[in-house]
Amino acid sequence: MNLMQFNEMEPDPTTSIPTFYAGRSIFITGGTGFMGKVLIEKLLRSCPGIGEIFLLMRAKKGTSIDERLSQMLSLPLFDKLRETDASVFKKLIPVTGDVADEGLGLPTIERRVLTEKVSVIFHVAASVRFDDSLKQAVLLNTRGTREVCILAAGMKKLVALLHVSTTYGNTDRPVVDEKLYPPHANWKKTINIAETIDEHTLNSMTAKYLGKLPNTYTFTKQLAEHVINDHAGVVPGVIFRPSVVISSVSEPVSGWLDNFNGPVGLMIGGGKGILRTVYAKPDTLTDFIPVDIAIKAMIACAWKRGIKTITQDPGVPIYNCASSGTKVISTRNLVAMALQLTEEIPFEGILWVPGTSVQTVRWIYSLTFWILQLIPALVIDGVLKLGGTKPMLLKLQRKIYMANFALQYFLVNNWKFLNNNLLAVSTSMSKADAETFGFQMGNFDIRDYFKNSVIGSKLYLLKEDMNKLVEAQAHFNKMWWIDRTLKVWLGVLLTWATIASGLLAFVKNFTLSALDTLFIA
Repeated sequence: MNLMQFNEMEPDPTTSIPTFYAGRSIFITGGTGFMGKVLIEKLLRSCPGIGEIFLLMRAKKGTSIDERLSQMLSLPLFDKLRETDASVFKKLIPVTGDVADEGLGLPTIERRVLTEKVSVIFHVAASVRFDDSLKQAVLLNTRGTREVCILAAGMKKLVALLHVSTTYGNTDRPVVDEKLYPPHANWKKTINIAETIDEHTLNSMTAKYLGKLPNTYTFTKQLAEHVINDHAGVVPGVIFRPSVVISSVSEPVSGWLDNFNGPVGLMIGGGKGILRTVYAKPDTLTDFIPVDIAIKAMIACAWKRGIKTITQDPGVPIYNCASSGTKVISTRNLVAMALQLTEEIPFEGILWVPGTSVQTVRWIYSLTFWILQLIPALVIDGVLKLGGTKPMLLKLQRKIYMANFALQYFLVNNWKFLNNNLLAVSTSMSKADAETFGFQMGNFDIRDYFKNSVIGSKLYLLKEDMNKLVEAQAHFNKMWWIDRTLKVWLGVLLTWATIASGLLAFVKNFTLSALDTLFIA
């Protein structure tokens, strides 16, 4: 076999995603977050030739970065890797740092190592809290992105910097295309303001500063896109915009989730009997993306950016990782499905039988919240306190109310996210890559998906035992009968009160009329 024939048999990184990542060192921010963990697992499992994966981490609550990494790898998410080849975990190298700090908080030696070795950056870290102060959100989401770009500009082997943004960064538009829209402020001036003005003053001007955007999260993420774009020609950037990222479809396990955000969080709250009323429009559509599909798309989009040099393509491609109508569900249908699924697969120890209602009028929502959630929470907390147990429901209901308040903008409006650029990446992959990294949204049934999400939330979030499903069903049935009995008695009392009120009025009128007739006549 001559050299030419041998070279023809060698895998081509432009047509093979695992080959592209083989031997390359990766730097990930936000690796301990929801998407970050799934990204790490997929890279290790499906790109076996990958080099080191450097993870920007910070010590937390007295736990070192090495201990945090060890705790993360013990999660069920990594069971498949642990069973097949646990040695791959040696490729994970935690690096001390913090995206919220200038220079990412990187020590000099670690910064030098990253500069020498890293080829691909996945900038996933961000604060996804909608109620963060403007200062906090700017320093983490916008300035943090600037610091990543500064680091990337000095990397000798860098071929791609994928920045995770959000489709909701341009919610002032009903249709969001895969392009960069004008900024809502100057990102350089905004960073300077956040660094120099005290938080109290910033809080007083936040609403006006945000303009048409609903919260500090969407505002600072939109500015971060312009940070990436302004480094075009120096850094090979790509902007990746997922919509609502929730439970996995199948990889590495179905139903994986580690937070209570999004539609699945609503299903859990309703299924536990804690969430009784929601302020939303019943016909509002939720554009959701399973986390494993989003991660496959991320890996593929970074590959697509990396196979062209910055000289060949100095632009910044933008991808909307959204279902774009392929898989959407209305709030009305989601609530109805949640009630069916949580009856079929009930949670353990529910406080009341599930029965979430959707309110479209704000004052009615507030009234039903008081009656159905707040007053029962006060009563139950009082009982717990008398029994020597720490009260918890009032605090939880406050969180639920604040979450609904923060999300109301997204629960009463609809958007259309175009995703032609993303689909083009999917169709450009080889057959082998499509089998491993394909991210088509049309290949699963929505009801089956959410059923697995309920099971996943029981296993991975609530730490419940599926072998105790019979006991959970028995408790559900008991709460169902209690609920129905109370409703029947309430109906009887209301009926009796109505009849008694009518009878009293009749007696009163008859008595007065009889007296008038007897004495006046």
